[in-house]
Amino acid sequence: MFLGVLTGPIYDAGFVMPLLYTGSFLVVFGHMMLSLCQSFWQVLLAQSFCVGIGAGLLFVPSIAILSTYFTTKLPFVVGIAASGSSIGGVVYPIMIHILQNEVGFAWSVRIAGFVALFGLAISCLVLRVRALPAARRKLVDWQAFRETPYALFNIGMFLCFMGLYTPYYYIQSVANSEHITSANLAFYLLPIVNATSTLGRLGIGYLSQMAGPLNILVPCALASGILVLCLIVGVSQASMLAISALYGFFSGSLVSLMGPILVILSPHRGVIGTRIGMCFTLLGIALLIGTPIAGSILDSHGANMVWVYSGVLTLAGGFAIAISRMSQSSWKLFAKI
Repeated sequence: MFLGVLTGPIYDAGFVMPLLYTGSFLVVFGHMMLSLCQSFWQVLLAQSFCVGIGAGLLFVPSIAILSTYFTTKLPFVVGIAASGSSIGGVVYPIMIHILQNEVGFAWSVRIAGFVALFGLAISCLVLRVRALPAARRKLVDWQAFRETPYALFNIGMFLCFMGLYTPYYYIQSVANSEHITSANLAFYLLPIVNATSTLGRLGIGYLSQMAGPLNILVPCALASGILVLCLIVGVSQASMLAISALYGFFSGSLVSLMGPILVILSPHRGVIGTRIGMCFTLLGIALLIGTPIAGSILDSHGANMVWVYSGVLTLAGGFAIAISRMSQSSWKLFAKI
């Protein structure tokens, strides 16, 4: 996501297909190189840099290009597109977990790379930009941060993303170490979160066509923060499963509705790519620092303080997004935004 500040203007300049082809190659190549890794620095290069840069090149075009085809149905369409990553979050962990016992780690990762190749090949064949800006845009649209709705939305999403993925990273280890679930069931908590996230991205995306994406995102962000705080008292297997499922459903909206909202907050089509890229760069920083901080808190203060950290940040972000929504609607409570 950190590459958004570069990929946004590149998209606006019309170099959509080079982004798509280069990103697709790096993702697949990174998987294949990961299967050959023998040391940490090799894993860092293959997984973190190669796959990470490839995914960063793909992220902005995959969302921005949809805005050239759809307007009123854009939130639902982006929800369909965003559901692909959550489906992958279900398929890849289970697939690699099972294949490791059958064919070993190396071939498990190679098979995952071939699955990625199949999906990305389809994207390369069908994705075509429909309309491009008449003139090239700046790398950063500094004027955007002077617009209260856009600035507050970025602040809110930054806070949300600092805490949002903490349960994704640590819910399995906490459930296992605290003996809330069995080790086998703890492994499947993350696929459960991703599975319900798919439903949330689709269902909430469809609902936002009628109510407005900003109107829907605010309660979903607040619900996500509350659900994380509920993990403090979720010390039984049933409550852990229920919270995981509900959290996946509501938190998925922060990914699927982000793109359509940034389109709404852009004054014209010519700066959509740049503004999406600017936001994604900030969110990349939030993801980079958010989960390591949570890990440090887990080591020093235990699981409950991790959930407090994640929940409070997500709630604070939700309130900032709520103020952004009110500012965008000129403080009209029932406007469709």
